[in-house]
Amino acid sequence: MNEFAELSYALDTFYFLICGVLVMWMAAGFSMLEAGLVRSKNTAEILTKNIALFAIACTMYLLVGYYIMYSSSAGGFLPNLGFLIGAENSVDAVTAGGDDAPYYSMRSDFFFQVVFVATAMSIVSGAVAERMKLWAFLAFAVVMTAFIYPVSGYWTWGGGWLSEVGYSDYAGSGIVHLAGAAAALAGVIVLGPRKGKYGKDGAIHAIPGANMPLATLGTFILWMGWFGFNGGSELKMSDIGSANNVAQVFVNTNAAAAGGVIAALILAKLWFRKADLTMALNGALAGLVAITADPLSPSALGAATIGAIGGIIVVAAIVTLDKVLKLDDPVGAISVHGVVGIWGVMAVPLNNAEASFGAQVIGILGIFGWVFLASMVVWLILKAIMGIRVSAEEEYEGVDIAECGLEAYPEFGVKK
Repeated sequence: MNEFAELSYALDTFYFLICGVLVMWMAAGFSMLEAGLVRSKNTAEILTKNIALFAIACTMYLLVGYYIMYSSSAGGFLPNLGFLIGAENSVDAVTAGGDDAPYYSMRSDFFFQVVFVATAMSIVSGAVAERMKLWAFLAFAVVMTAFIYPVSGYWTWGGGWLSEVGYSDYAGSGIVHLAGAAAALAGVIVLGPRKGKYGKDGAIHAIPGANMPLATLGTFILWMGWFGFNGGSELKMSDIGSANNVAQVFVNTNAAAAGGVIAALILAKLWFRKADLTMALNGALAGLVAITADPLSPSALGAATIGAIGGIIVVAAIVTLDKVLKLDDPVGAISVHGVVGIWGVMAVPLNNAEASFGAQVIGILGIFGWVFLASMVVWLILKAIMGIRVSAEEEYEGVDIAECGLEAYPEFGVKK
């Protein structure tokens, strides 16, 4: 019995860690996607933001965020405040057996959770690209990853009041993706659009990205990393039932992404008369976001359908936010992670009898309301204290030089 417990513990810990590594690799995907969808003069700064926010997320979640998210009483509203991540599981606790015995290392749990925090923060960076001050963004990242995200995380995965209500979100369509989009939306509202995006006569000017191959590479990296994102959320695979569940999650995750691409591409062709690559890329991400709330319950065909609906929604949402609401989101992050995140959460009861539409709505309102309002307060404070937007001249010349003192493609400006 003890030998089996030790082997099972080791296997589940290893699986958890490898899935965490896959999710960490999504940081590279976000970096490449965003670098491809901004103009070349802003590439170095967006890359700096992505690597810096990952380091900040890992540090702040280690110092306080993990404690806030997982050290409070069940069913509560206000989390406890504390520091660091606690002690590791003892050998006696693991080998004792029984339902209360831990089946993976506490350190592996922290590692898996911390890369989720970084994912949520990565969503923000693309939405505010090309006109935000680097250090204002990084200051927001400190608060987002140390406090804002962990509080709503406690309400849900940490056993707080939303989990008691019955809110169901397997891998985080709402907990991670909607939260990141809510923070991004608040930032975009306070920041305003890029210069030249919206004309005084009501004209809307497209600002294409500099590197579509890079954006496509980023999307494939994210697609790959999502297998860890969703697959790791099963938490274990050392028994037949869990192993079968993991396989189903992988299949459904892949099917949803494929459905999102196909649906977005077809809609773009019908709507714009062109096979828009950016819509196809966002369609893949939309399918992945949509299935994340429950990648286990649907059939593979059902998952593809959920992803396809997400692909249709994201195309409509990107156009609506841009042309109707005049919200300038260079990479479509708010549409992909926010609007489609809501769809993913609301799709859960369609296949999971234990979930209810009422509880899902409450979860959406709770997560969005908290993150949006808290983020808005932080953005406004940062705007008052240090300013959050670069000057018009710096924006025109590119934030690479103004914020980083270098260019991502310096040879482009060399005169021979």
